[in-house]
This record gives sequence, structure tokens and C-alpha cells, in this order.
Amino acid sequence: MTAKRITPAPVRRTLHVNAEPARAFDVFTRRIAAWWPVGHTLLRSPVKETVIEPGAGGRWYQRGEDGSQCDIGRVLAWDPPARLLLAWQLNAAWQFDPGLVTEVAVAFLEDGPGRTRVEFEHRLLERMGENSEALRGQIDAPDGWTAILECYRACADGITTEAA
Repeated sequence: MTAKRITPAPVRRTLHVNAEPARAFDVFTRRIAAWWPVGHTLLRSPVKETVIEPGAGGRWYQRGEDGSQCDIGRVLAWDPPARLLLAWQLNAAWQFDPGLVTEVAVAFLEDGPGRTRVEFEHRLLERMGENSEALRGQIDAPDGWTAILECYRACADGITTEAA
């Protein structure tokens, strides 16, 4: 009898920010260096910046103070101010893998005057193979997407935060 493979559930988060959708989208994309935690990197050098290049096909990467770069993924869909779809191309060993694509989908929905509901989903984790459940546990942990998105929320709300 063949064991049935269980597909890991996507990591989902919903958060509310005190910014209209255009500003919320801009902070998430063009101002990612202001909120992405500097400790979340594969670089050996301290992080100088995290970048999401605008437009489908753009790179999502980090640059170190020494000029080194580390790819995280790429932009699959760029639809400001409504939605962003990113390819996350880090494997279960936390290495860039150009042949791997899991998806980070972010929707920015008006939630009243000057407010946005941000719907976040990191999906297709089964593409990680046999380590997909373990990786899901890591990115769903309190210091994973929860902490990263809290840094984003604080920045979008206009609160100065030092990314940990």
C-alpha cells in the first residue's frame, strides 16, 4: 500500500494597516528595505538593502554591505495597488534554487477610509518536496512570516521600527 502524501496548507495571514491601498502596496514593495528584518538573510555580509524590482519579471533580492547579492525570488505579477505575486525560490536548506517556485500572494483591499486589509498567502509549499512540512513549520513560526509581517504593518502604519 502506498502512503498518501499530505500537502502542507498554505501559510495565511490577514492584517490591517493604517494606509490606503496605494500606500500599503508601495510600502510593501518599494520600501521593503525599511521593514524587512535584517536578520532574515542568506548573505554573509550585513544587509544593505532588500529589493523588489517593480514589474513582472523583476528580481526580489538582498544586497550586502560588501556588494554581494542573494536572490530570494522574482515578481510574477505586479498589479498596483491591488495585488502582488512573488516567486519564493528558497529551498528547505535555505538556498536559492532557480528551479523551485513557491508563491507569495499579497492582496491590498480597501478597508475603510485610510485603511487597508492585507491578505497574505505563501502557497504551493508541497513543491519543497519531502521537507515541505518542516519548512512550513519554520515559515509559520512566530519568528517567520508573523514577525516579518508585523514589521511591515508597523512601517505601513507610520511607526518607526528597527527590523530585527
